[in-house]
Order: sequence, then structure tokens, then C-alpha cells
Amino acid sequence: MKIPTSIWTLLIGIVLTLASFWYGQNHGLLPAAATDEAVLVDGLFNAMMIVSTGIFLLVEGILIYSAFRYRQRAGDNKDGPPVEGNIPLEILWTAIPAIIVIGISVYSFDVYNEIGGFDPHAIHEAPMMNQESMAMPGSAMAATLSDTPPSTEPNLNQEKSDEAMQDPATAAVRNADQIPQKRNAPGVGSVAPTIGGTPDKAGKPAELQVNVTGLQYAWIFTYPETGITTGEMHVPIGREVQISMTANDVIHAFWVPEFRLKQDAIPGRQSEIRFTPQKAGDYTLICAELCGPYHGAMRAPVVVEPQEAFDKWMQEQLVASKETLNQAIAVNPADLSPNEFLAPYTKDMGIKPEILHQVHH
Repeated sequence: MKIPTSIWTLLIGIVLTLASFWYGQNHGLLPAAATDEAVLVDGLFNAMMIVSTGIFLLVEGILIYSAFRYRQRAGDNKDGPPVEGNIPLEILWTAIPAIIVIGISVYSFDVYNEIGGFDPHAIHEAPMMNQESMAMPGSAMAATLSDTPPSTEPNLNQEKSDEAMQDPATAAVRNADQIPQKRNAPGVGSVAPTIGGTPDKAGKPAELQVNVTGLQYAWIFTYPETGITTGEMHVPIGREVQISMTANDVIHAFWVPEFRLKQDAIPGRQSEIRFTPQKAGDYTLICAELCGPYHGAMRAPVVVEPQEAFDKWMQEQLVASKETLNQAIAVNPADLSPNEFLAPYTKDMGIKPEILHQVHH
């Protein structure tokens, strides 16, 4: 019994649809989703994979069938029949992709809005980074240059603090807004477009704020509530985190693949990302913007952990910062100059004294 063409078409359509849905949900191309926002982005990606898989199988199937069905037979040297076109068919295969593209565009905008990306007022309402919070109390060098021991002379501490703020070596590890030669430049301190809070959290402050500075070729994290500064980022599970970032030198890009969020860190501008981590683990922050010859090595560890573990880590960092500051103060009891004080550190790093002298002057 000969099966009608319409039945064959229906069966092939069902098979293609099932295969597309299966592969779209089981492609395994994405790393583990570690935030609430990642689930939304994965849904969009899976939808696009379903559509693209169906189109691929359909187009390639027709090509293979046509190449086999209409191949030139042995001894057949005649020209093929003239084909003048089929307007209804051309309209159909133009309308279908247009509908697909519009549908994906609407879905994409909805996801972008749900993760907090669409907020036309955020650029005007977002608070600027606090310059005090971007200092480096966790660094012995920066701490000593900016946080000196108490003095019996009334204005000595203030003079040292002002000198530290003007010191290029300290500024190299500070936020771009802290660099004196850039602080008053046109456009410095403005807020770049952000990925803010989700619609249900719009207008509410994030539960945890982390200030991030990108510089060639490292990431520096500051927790303004405690003053902790470190080279790795820790965030607790289930709490919304706001990343306020900028760059010291060139454009960098904050990207953690498992978070499905990416945002540029721009010199002289503040950009923001909000997300809520949900899966504990060790992840890697990658710079996704070509920033120089060592761009590929610009990575930093990101740890998502339970609240108890996060609190313990914070306490350890506070203790370590205090000990480092005390050691730095003990090393510099005689009010040494920056060159003299930094000499033990720069020697270990292979920095020659004349280079340090040139930096300071």
C-alpha cells in the first residue's frame, strides 16, 4: 500500500519537532547555571536551539533528499525543466523566518527585562561608588600610605593622607574615580548602563554590594560595608549581590560564564550588575574584553558559599587586614618616605629602586 504524501509530511514533521525539542533541552553546551538570572538566560538559549535545530534538520534534509531524488541519471543528457518561480512559496519562506526573528526578539527583551536589564531610570538614579570604600585596607602598601598611625602633631595625619591620595603607586590599585588626574576629567564618575534589580526588586537596595576594579591584569574586590579588599570574590547563596565596577586603565569586561551575565568595566565610568547566586561552588571571573597582551591571564576566583561560610570568610579577612595593617605600621615607625618604606616589598617583586623613584616623581 502506498502511503500518501501528506501522511509522510506529517510523520516527518512530528519526528523533526521531537528531535528539535529533545536536542534543544539536552545540548549540554552551557556550564552549570549558578544564579537565578542564569535560568532565564538558559531558557532563551534553549528556545533558540530548538528553533535552529528544527530549521537545520529541515533544510539539510530537503537538500539531501533533493540531491538524491533529482540527481542526473546515467545516459540522461537533457536539460532540466525551466522553473519560473513560485510566489506563494517565496512569500511563505520569507514570512516564516520573519515571524521567528520577531518572536525571539520579543522573548529576548522579556528575559532582559526580567533580569533587570531594562531600567531607563537606573543611569540617573544609581549612586556613585564611595571613594572611601574603594581604598585598599587589605594591602600593606596602600594601607600604610593612606592609614597612618596616630600622631601627636595636629595636622600630620591629614598631610600624610593627602600625600597618599596623590601617590601614583597607591592610585594604581585604587578605583579610577580615585585617581587625581582623572577625578575631575569630563565624564568621569558618570554611570554607564546597568543590569539592575529584577522587576520585583526594583527600587530596593541589594543585600550585598561589592565594588570591583579591573586593571591590567587583575581584578580587585572591595566590600564597602567592612572595608575588606581582596583578590577573590566571595558571595553568599540566596542574597542579591550588586557589583559596582570600573577600570583603571583600559576597558575590561566582567564575565562569569556560570552566572550568564557580562558587563564592561570602563575607565572613569561606573557600571553595575545585580544577580542572586543559588549554586555553591568555585567559579572563575574572566575578562571578556581584549585588554592587552596578558588578557588571557586576567582571571580571578569567585566563590559562592552558604551564609555561614561567607560570614566566616569575612571574619578571617577582617582579622588578616588588621594584622597586615599592624605589621605595616610597625615596619614604618619612623615616618619613612614611600620609596624607603616600599623598598622591602618592591625588592621581592623585582622592582628596581630607580623605577619606583620615577613612578613617585
